[in-house]
Amino acid sequence: MSAVEARLVELGLKLPDVVPPLATYQPAVRSGAYVHTAGQLPMVNGSIPLTGKVGAEVSAEQAKELAATCALNALAAVKSVVGDLDKIVRVVKVVGFVASAPDFTAQPGVLNGASELLGEVLGEKGVHARSAVGVAVLPLDAPVEVEILVEVRD
Repeated sequence: MSAVEARLVELGLKLPDVVPPLATYQPAVRSGAYVHTAGQLPMVNGSIPLTGKVGAEVSAEQAKELAATCALNALAAVKSVVGDLDKIVRVVKVVGFVASAPDFTAQPGVLNGASELLGEVLGEKGVHARSAVGVAVLPLDAPVEVEILVEVRD
C-alpha cells in the first residue's frame, strides 16, 4: 500500500474504483510529467447521492462534501494512469464546476471540499491553484464536478 493510500485509510477513506467514462473520453491522461483528469462527478457506487442545483435542492455544505468525493474520484483516475499515488509531486491545478441556483455565489466554499481533501491526503503536495465556476447544469444533474492536474514523477 502506498503512503498516500495509507493516509486515506488513516482518514477513514477508501480509494474508489475509477468511475467509467460517461461518453467518449478517458478518466485521466498522462502527458509528460503531468496527469490531467477528466471532470469527475461525485459518483459513489455507480450513482450520484444528491442531484440538483446548489443553493436550491442541495445545500452548500452538502455540495462541499460532494466536491470531496469528486477529488477522491480524481485521485483514483490519477492512480489508474500512474499506478502509485506516491508518484504525485504536487497537485498543480483544480478546476471545479458548481451547478448553481441563480442567486448562489459561494462556489469557492463548495470547492473547498476538494481542496481540503487533497491537502489532508497529500499535505504540501496537495496545495494548488484553483478555479471555481458556477454553471447552469452539469451531467446527470450533478451538483458539482472537479478536474485536477497533477505533476508526477516516474
